Amino acid sequence: MMKNYRHKAAEATDFLITHIQAPPQIGLITGTGLGQSAASMDISASFDYKDIPHFPLSTVKSHLGRLVFGDMCGKQIMAMQGRIHLYEGYSPLEVSFPIRVMQELGVKTVIISNAAGGLNSKFRAGDIMIILDHINLTGSNPLIGPNEDDWGIRFPDMSRPYDQDLMELAETIGKEKGIALQKGVYAGLKGPSLETPAEVRYLRIIGADAVGFSTVQEVIAAVHARIRVLGMSIITNTHDPDHPASATVEEVLAVANEAAPRLEAVIKDVVNRI
Repeated sequence: MMKNYRHKAAEATDFLITHIQAPPQIGLITGTGLGQSAASMDISASFDYKDIPHFPLSTVKSHLGRLVFGDMCGKQIMAMQGRIHLYEGYSPLEVSFPIRVMQELGVKTVIISNAAGGLNSKFRAGDIMIILDHINLTGSNPLIGPNEDDWGIRFPDMSRPYDQDLMELAETIGKEKGIALQKGVYAGLKGPSLETPAEVRYLRIIGADAVGFSTVQEVIAAVHARIRVLGMSIITNTHDPDHPASATVEEVLAVANEAAPRLEAVIKDVVNRI
């Protein structure tokens, strides 16, 4: 299984290498409603996921399903406009496949963004949160099975999954630009059903500030690959278990779209200063 997986990642990489001008230095993965956060790139190549060998397809309408390469602030960028989720029926290996392609291409830093529900009572819809840490509640892990020693060690340390220097850089940039950035812990669930009030209370008790259905599989694979990670969430709605309110996809997308330019401004300056 793992050898076949490695072979598929190599085939996808070989395909991309023949079609791009230069290997990427930084990877960018965008979440729900955030596919345009790569708008600052000078794009040199673009691929639909379906055209890349073995690349999993995004089935969520709000995810563009496109991989773009280009220049941002003098850095070569590889940006996923839309991601893959466990709830679409994909395995942890398939969800983390893009990270392995990034690793094969030589990416050393990845910036991951997502849309998340706010659990911290101080958060408001539209806030941007720097992810300090995460709680993996998916019941899945992309490292289960035989280890690919060339990719990373069998038991990677997860005491600092998100890079401290990158977090501090993002916080500094936010202050300089007058963009308020929250900080907190992200809880990753499998989804796709949203949280019950009892689950919201539980997530708060265990220390989560935001919750979503992505990110943790990719981050685990990135840590295994020795790739530095910066994670950022747009808080698209907030949860009050004592006064539960429905959240629609349309409302979530509207908030994500409104906050996307602020997120893009922070990401662009982070890339500039790396």
